[in-house]
Amino acid sequence: MPSRKSRSSSAQTASKPESQTATGQPSERLDASYLESLIGYNARRAALAVIGVFLERMAPYGLRPVEFSTLSLIHHNPGVTARQLCQTLGLQPPNMVGTIAQFEKRGLLRRRPHPSDGRAQGLHLTPEGQALMQRAELTATELEVEATQRLSPTERARLMALLQKIYL
Repeated sequence: MPSRKSRSSSAQTASKPESQTATGQPSERLDASYLESLIGYNARRAALAVIGVFLERMAPYGLRPVEFSTLSLIHHNPGVTARQLCQTLGLQPPNMVGTIAQFEKRGLLRRRPHPSDGRAQGLHLTPEGQALMQRAELTATELEVEATQRLSPTERARLMALLQKIYL
């Protein structure tokens, strides 16, 4: 005679609809309700969905997310210092040094003496850097529109405001 536990699990299995994976094996959706109740989990899942496409679309420009963010800040804030970039992006200065050197090597930016701080250097995009960022930012905007197509413009703006409320 089957035990109560095995009878119960057999009844549960029989009542759950099963789909099949590509290999023909049965698959069931896992109970992720607890994880889905966590802000961090949902934010990370949403970020992963966008970042995967972002990496593909930025590959032709040779940009990863941090590099894109850094160049975008320089693009919109000519003369910004490395220290300001680190503060804004939450990066350590040694990491920024290498990134800036790579941008210089690629001919995307140049350093100039900072007008108000004789010890600092302002960062400026070269014409090549400006052209690259115009194309890359257009690509980023297009992919964001695609990634949020299930949201209304009001929902999208609200989501942005709520996310920024967490980290600003």
